[in-house]
Amino acid sequence: MHKLWASTYKEFLLLFRDMGGVAILFVMPLVLIITITLIQDSTFQTVKDVKIPILIVNNDHGEVAKTMLEGLEDSNSFEVIIKPTEEEAKNLVSKGEYQLAVIIPEHLTQDLQQKIANNVEGIMAKVMGEEVDTLPKPLIGNKEVRLYFDPATQQSFKSSVKNGIDKMISKVETQSIYKAFQEQISDNPEEAIFETENFITFTEILPKTEGRDVLPNSVQHNVPAWTLFAIFFIIVPLSINMVKEKSQGTFVRLRTNPVSYATVLGGKTILYLLVCLIQFVLMLLIGVYVFPAMGLPALEVSGRVPLLFVVAIFSGLAAIGLGLLLGTLAKTQEQSAPFGATFVVILAAVGGVWVPVFIMPKFMQVLSNVSPMNWGLNAFYDVFLRQATLTDIVPEITLLFLFFILTTIIAIVYNEKKNAV
Repeated sequence: MHKLWASTYKEFLLLFRDMGGVAILFVMPLVLIITITLIQDSTFQTVKDVKIPILIVNNDHGEVAKTMLEGLEDSNSFEVIIKPTEEEAKNLVSKGEYQLAVIIPEHLTQDLQQKIANNVEGIMAKVMGEEVDTLPKPLIGNKEVRLYFDPATQQSFKSSVKNGIDKMISKVETQSIYKAFQEQISDNPEEAIFETENFITFTEILPKTEGRDVLPNSVQHNVPAWTLFAIFFIIVPLSINMVKEKSQGTFVRLRTNPVSYATVLGGKTILYLLVCLIQFVLMLLIGVYVFPAMGLPALEVSGRVPLLFVVAIFSGLAAIGLGLLLGTLAKTQEQSAPFGATFVVILAAVGGVWVPVFIMPKFMQVLSNVSPMNWGLNAFYDVFLRQATLTDIVPEITLLFLFFILTTIIAIVYNEKKNAV
């Protein structure tokens, strides 16, 4: 134990002699998490609170057009702007001044009601055994609601608008059919016979804790994600310090003492695990106290702190194991520093820190399972969002611990073989 603590103290002196590097190690993640969260929260608020202006050319002025306009306004997603002509609306959208123009055709309501009336009359005549009117009826052609989209508009926005408008028109058409049947079979058209309200509705059930609904927000997503990024970023100073020891001859002096390489790595593990936990605590403090003062949602950690520390410890061990392996394999700082920084970014991208895993291509979703950052991120999300217990996060923390053991064993075996030559 004396050798282990001496090795740990040596690592403490080596790390904290570079106060600029230490400041970057702690300050950089804090600046990063605040910046990214502010940007993403502003984006979420923009999508949620700011209405998208759309152009409407109403050539119908009937019940269908009225229902469409009311539906668009009631959605709280659009600001409806009426334009007199299709050409004007088309030009404004093509210039990129608006994202969408909706052109409602002439006589849409009148023709829809006439077509429904014709169909209902034919059905009622067959049901009642009456002769179907064989007199030619006016031909009613299909109507189309024309949509003009800005070419830069995303496909998901186009699909959601089309589905929304189609749903509104279908509702009007269904109600019109009920009304036409009611007029045919009832002496009092004002008396409601058919119930036209939707029978099937949708309700989103949200997870609850202590009687309050919990909504995943930008803070709950970014704090664990960028905490992991900060934790894994320690592989850069860790590997650099290991390369310094080799290049400056410190490691040769250590080998002349009766100290195993595992003890040397144990000292590094203890110190850098403390660094990871300090980073984690700072991130939590930012989420709990700083974000609310900046107008962002507060991070809810009540009752979850012990489990969060468990995830942070095992994530730190995985990051340290990777750093020990990189420091053992690298021969120069020019190898360890760029490779370490780039590799952390790759692990973050693959693991879902930069882009959520569920929107990645299928191949990348499968590939994300090999990233230790993804394991840690899933464990953090289980605790923050899914109210997980220790048993629920055992698979993720087991993978993180096995990753630490494997990388450390490889580093020790490689070092022994290299020095035996």
